[in-house]
Amino acid sequence: MTITTFSTQFDALRVGDQFATSSRVITEEDVQRFAELTGDDHPQHTDAAWAASSLFGERVAHGLLVFSCAAGLVPFDPERVVALRAVRDLVFKAPVRLGGSIRVEGRVTSTTPLDERTGLVGVALRVRETGGQLLARAALEVIWKRTLEQREAAVDGQMEGS
Repeated sequence: MTITTFSTQFDALRVGDQFATSSRVITEEDVQRFAELTGDDHPQHTDAAWAASSLFGERVAHGLLVFSCAAGLVPFDPERVVALRAVRDLVFKAPVRLGGSIRVEGRVTSTTPLDERTGLVGVALRVRETGGQLLARAALEVIWKRTLEQREAAVDGQMEGS
């Protein structure tokens, strides 16, 4: 499925539906602001001299900054998506250098009705460098709003199956 996945009605979602986002550059300003906002001023992110002698040989973006920017690329439709319920198994696979570009690929892994108003959607995310290298992966749970039409169809379907 295209990026419109997050505008799809809950009952129309299918396990395996896929999407991909546009890209975003992680900038020096992003790293500075994230360090100020969170208080995470580890020298790997904020001190070029210190970072030059580190494992990465230069400053890199905070992993949680990269994940936050990746989540921001996913166009969660406020008419459908109520909330991000869980982030599971977030794993960082490679550093993102300042000026690096990221994009997100994902697929629906599960759909579970919670009640007549909401459902839970599992989503597998892959954060990739524009060139394709895997940077991070995570499993999300998203609470999805069900529409009145969907609730009525579910009730009709239950009555027909009785």
